[in-house]
Amino acid sequence: MESNQYTSGYAPVHNGQLYYEVAGTGFPVLFIHAGVADCSMWDDQFAVFSQNYRVIRFDTRGFGKSRTETTGFSNRQDIVDLFNHLGIERACVIGISRGGQIAIDFTIEHPELVSALITVAAGLSGFDYHSDDSDAARQEFEIFSRMDELWENNAFDELADLEAHVWADGPSQPVGRADRKIREYIHDIVRANYTRQDGKATPHQLNPPAADRLGVIRVPTLVLVGEYDEIVTQAIADKLEKDIPGAVKVIFPATAHMIPMEQAEKFNSTILSFLQRHLI
Repeated sequence: MESNQYTSGYAPVHNGQLYYEVAGTGFPVLFIHAGVADCSMWDDQFAVFSQNYRVIRFDTRGFGKSRTETTGFSNRQDIVDLFNHLGIERACVIGISRGGQIAIDFTIEHPELVSALITVAAGLSGFDYHSDDSDAARQEFEIFSRMDELWENNAFDELADLEAHVWADGPSQPVGRADRKIREYIHDIVRANYTRQDGKATPHQLNPPAADRLGVIRVPTLVLVGEYDEIVTQAIADKLEKDIPGAVKVIFPATAHMIPMEQAEKFNSTILSFLQRHLI
C-alpha cells in the first residue's frame, strides 16, 4: 500500500477559509458533513477509504475549524475553490443531511466536477413536503415545533439534547436508543455551533433549486437512508431514487440519521462496493 500522504490546512475562499484534511492516493472522494456535525464525523470513513482513494473531508463554512467573515457565499463555489486549491479535477461526492443537499446542488451546478454522487439522509433544496395526519407525522411536528421554541428562548442545552435524540435515536424511537458516543457527539457540536463566535455567513441558494432538476444528474448515484429517520428525509430519498436516472436506493434497517456513525462497517462496505463498480 502506498503512503497515506496525510495533509491538512486551510483553503482560501470568498471572505473565509475552509479547513480540510486529505489522506491516501487514487481517485478523489469528497465527504461533506451533516449540519449537526463537522468533518470529524467521518473518522471511520477517512481511515478506511484512504487505503484505496484520495479522501478529502472539510468543515463547511460556519462549522468546525473553518473561518468566515460576515458575508454572502455559495457552498458550491466554496467546494470549487477547495478543488482548485487541492488540484482536484473530478471527484466522487458524498454528502449527509445538509451536506447531502450541498452535494446534490453541487452536482447540478458543476456536473463536470462530479464523477459519482452518494447522498446519505440528504436534504433537497426546493423540496415541498406535505405531511399526512398520521401519528408519526404529528409526533414529528410536535418535536420540531419544540425545537423552534427552544431556539427562540436560547435554551441551547435542552435544544442540543433534543437534537441528539432526533438525529441519533430517530424521532420515533426511545430516547437513548443510539450509542451514547453518537448522542454526545451531536450534542457537543450542536451546542458549540449555537454559540459560535464567527462572522455571519449567508448562503446563496441554488436557483432554481434542485427538487425539479434532478433529471439532469447523469452520474452514477447511490441514495442511502435509515429506517428510523424522519419522515421528510425518507420522502426525499424516495424522490431522489425516482427522479435521478439510474439512482439506486439502500435502506439501512433499525438505523436513524447518522448512518456513517451508527452503521460504519455496513456503510463503508456498501459505498466501497458502489465505487468499485462505478469508478475506474
